Amino acid sequence: MSQSPPDGAGGGAIDYVAVEESPRFVELKKKHRSVVFPLAVLFLVWYFVYVLLSSFAVDFMAQPVFGNITVGLLMGLGQFVTTFAITMGYVAFANRSLDPISSEIRTDLEKQETR
Repeated sequence: MSQSPPDGAGGGAIDYVAVEESPRFVELKKKHRSVVFPLAVLFLVWYFVYVLLSSFAVDFMAQPVFGNITVGLLMGLGQFVTTFAITMGYVAFANRSLDPISSEIRTDLEKQETR
């Protein structure tokens, strides 16, 4: 016994499972994950090193670099710098590598939808 499609999903409905399994979508996910996961791990390691040093290496973090500027302060500011650098790097990567593929997939889906 076959089930009828939900309301609004006629015979020309888009098969989103097939789209998700298509080579272009798989490539898009692979490219995305190849950058996002390593960057996330790298940033988390950097963050936890900072937190652990500030908790357990107080003397090191309190060491003056110049004037009243300490290693801990520079590392704390480095957290902000790396956050912005990662964001800018990811945006550049997405614009260059992910957006063309996702635009192609979206265009194909829009064509299928108008049929």
